[in-house]
Amino acid sequence: MCTRCERLISATSAASPASPWQPRRAFLLAAAGAAAAAVGGPAFAQVNVGNASVARNLVPADKIEAAGVQQYGQLLAQARAKNALAGDNNAQLQRLRTIAQRLIPFATPWNTRAREWKWEVNLIGSKQINAFCMPGGKIAFFTGILEQLKLSDDEVAMVMGHEMAHALREHARARMAKSAGTGAALSIGAQLLGLGQVGDLAARAGTQLITLKFSRSDETEADLVGLELAARAGYDPKASVSLWNKMATASKNQGGLSFLSTHPSGTDRIAKLEANIPKVESLYRNAKRS
Repeated sequence: MCTRCERLISATSAASPASPWQPRRAFLLAAAGAAAAAVGGPAFAQVNVGNASVARNLVPADKIEAAGVQQYGQLLAQARAKNALAGDNNAQLQRLRTIAQRLIPFATPWNTRAREWKWEVNLIGSKQINAFCMPGGKIAFFTGILEQLKLSDDEVAMVMGHEMAHALREHARARMAKSAGTGAALSIGAQLLGLGQVGDLAARAGTQLITLKFSRSDETEADLVGLELAARAGYDPKASVSLWNKMATASKNQGGLSFLSTHPSGTDRIAKLEANIPKVESLYRNAKRS
């Protein structure tokens, strides 16, 4: 739980029964309870990432997902207008979609909403070393990340699994709730309880989703959940280390990467991946046998 929510719940606990804070307190406590019972790590998960952020419950999931779908559509339209959107027959796009088809079946245990998502994968012609997955399962890769890093299928799966994990763990939703501040979060809660009007938080969020910077803990979660998704789909977990070594090398050679502006690298990140590879190696071996 974020410290802002902890302070708010503590303060409202002391309010009198007649206090106007009581409905909001009920909303916050309900959100906390829902988070504890909802998506944590699935019971069968081999990696340990704990429960998803309580803060995310202060922003409606459908609003953030709708904003993601809208912004994704706008991005594709811009790429199409520049003749930079890969066609269905593009070999690299077909490769990406094949990898996605293997990963997606393992997504739902991490987030039951993913069952209803209309997953989509597209490739955009750009020298940028970048990739993302919008809330709602909208995935995009830039040709730069495939061509400049010369990624193997296993490494592509690690990138894709990582990006999917951000969406599955609803990191954007949690970031928006935390950055919006207590007032906006309570406004959303008030509307959900029929207590008043909600602001335009979700609408404003839509313009920030591609460039959103996640916390260090969000990045660690995405690394580990993505590692397990890829291993279950039959991709070598050791590729997670070779991927980030390539990222680090490319960053040094090019004086920084756009991908690393929102996905910080470092020896600690690689060390955590190396520590978790043994936990998912049996999943990988079983997938390869089947």
